[in-house]
Amino acid sequence: MESLKEKIRKRIIEYKKEKKEKIEELDKEFSNFYEFRNKLIEENILSEEELLLILSQEYKIPYLDLDKYRVPKENKNLLPQELAFRYKVLPVSKIGKILTLATANPLDVITLDDLKLSLPFEKIDFVLTEERKILKVLNHLYTPENTPQFSSSEDVLLESSKEEVDLETLVKESRLPPIVRVVDLIIYEGLRRRSSDIHIEPTEKNLAVRYRIDGVLHPFLSLPQKNQSAIIARLKVMSSLDITEFRLPQDGRFKVKFEGKEIDFRVSSLPTQFGEKIVLRVLDKESLSYGLKNLGFSEIPLRLFEKALSAPFGIILVTGPTGSGKSTTLYSIIAQLNKPDKNIITIEDPVEYQLEGITQIQVNPEIGLTFASSLKSVLRQSPDIIMVGEIRDRETADIAIKASLTGEFIFSTLHTNNSVGAITRLVDMGIEPFLVASSLVATTAQRLVRKLCPQCKIEYQVPKSLQERFGILLDTQRLFRAQGCKHCHHTGYYGRTALLEVLLIDEKIREMIIKRASEEEIIRYAREFKEFSSLREDGLKKCKEAITSLEEVLRVA
Repeated sequence: MESLKEKIRKRIIEYKKEKKEKIEELDKEFSNFYEFRNKLIEENILSEEELLLILSQEYKIPYLDLDKYRVPKENKNLLPQELAFRYKVLPVSKIGKILTLATANPLDVITLDDLKLSLPFEKIDFVLTEERKILKVLNHLYTPENTPQFSSSEDVLLESSKEEVDLETLVKESRLPPIVRVVDLIIYEGLRRRSSDIHIEPTEKNLAVRYRIDGVLHPFLSLPQKNQSAIIARLKVMSSLDITEFRLPQDGRFKVKFEGKEIDFRVSSLPTQFGEKIVLRVLDKESLSYGLKNLGFSEIPLRLFEKALSAPFGIILVTGPTGSGKSTTLYSIIAQLNKPDKNIITIEDPVEYQLEGITQIQVNPEIGLTFASSLKSVLRQSPDIIMVGEIRDRETADIAIKASLTGEFIFSTLHTNNSVGAITRLVDMGIEPFLVASSLVATTAQRLVRKLCPQCKIEYQVPKSLQERFGILLDTQRLFRAQGCKHCHHTGYYGRTALLEVLLIDEKIREMIIKRASEEEIIRYAREFKEFSSLREDGLKKCKEAITSLEEVLRVA
């Protein structure tokens, strides 16, 4: 029996007999129909409109020319924005309990079935139209009412007749109202959706905008490539970056007012194959949790962490991959310990949050201001507490450890998978085990998991296979899973919380470090005598408390 793709391939060959060999070559190369379709269009074998007409004839699905059809603004209420952009479908009309959606990919059966199950309509019909036209109308349709509006479709983006423009023209274009409005819209929507990062990335054919929400990237809109230079220039001007430099990465900052708050943006530009990619890191100082209790840590890990903070001197290491919340934890500790009688100094790359009453240093390796050299100078400033953003090399580790042995309290981060791995990492760097054992107060590891949306999470019976897999760690019959609603933009999750494991260093563990005991031996002892529990165990506890889902815990731990 022929597959859907095979049927369409035959129809395409009948339509373009002169390019049969090339079509068959692409058919073998791309098993996914969506990739096959895109390559056909990219190679100019046939246009997207021609391909849609073939699909229309084969599957008796009408073709709709969106250039000649006006989609009412109120149609945005028929389909959640998250689903519209995720599946690239447009709500065209609703008659009774029948919804009509425009799609460019009618062979994606899984997506179409998902839409039918997700939406409260008796029937969903489809029409065909070009993907670029769908995205263009979606961008217009879901523009919030309280953001700057554009007077016409031509005014949404500035059109340039030349592929290359000189610097003077580029600066002028970046300051024109359409470009300013588009950039303002991108920033406004990012803040409204609680984004931690805004990605503006050039591709071969367009400029894509994605938001990282609760740790996961979500597509927002796609802009014409011809406007890429002006939009990037606008962001670089706002961030005080050099708009004449296209070959090297740059870093900058700017601030905006949003809902009565001042929001900092840390800006990073990176040269790529198709132009400069810009990432905006959102830094909302008012949302920073002051104190460990506000980070969502479980009771036992939190108690162990606070016990470690009561030590008079030594090193506490927070470990985990990029994006696991290590910096937030360090800032929370510093904010908790920030008292008038304490001299607190931080060494960071870069300084993310500016905290009152704390001396903050930003490293600059280009002029020799590294973590190690900064730490040497800081030790002459009579500090009580030092935060080193990251221990990256042996020199920094060596200075930090020796400083902690002379009475300093030092906090820092390492990139390791678990708390015990921090000990191995320091030894691998070349630090003598007896120095590691003498200086460490505690090592911790953490991950961030998305919290289930409180308005739509649903309870379910735990399958026997899962109960057998986790045994006593999952001693419950019922858990909760994500579903999706308007409140959480149909993701099923809203906000994040931290999983934490804490290894308190006592005399026995110090002996084990000096004897170069394995990680397994240290963990076995810590479980029995130091209340140690792993990240996964902490995650399963949060699953039983309906804070997060099992799928989310398994994703990160």
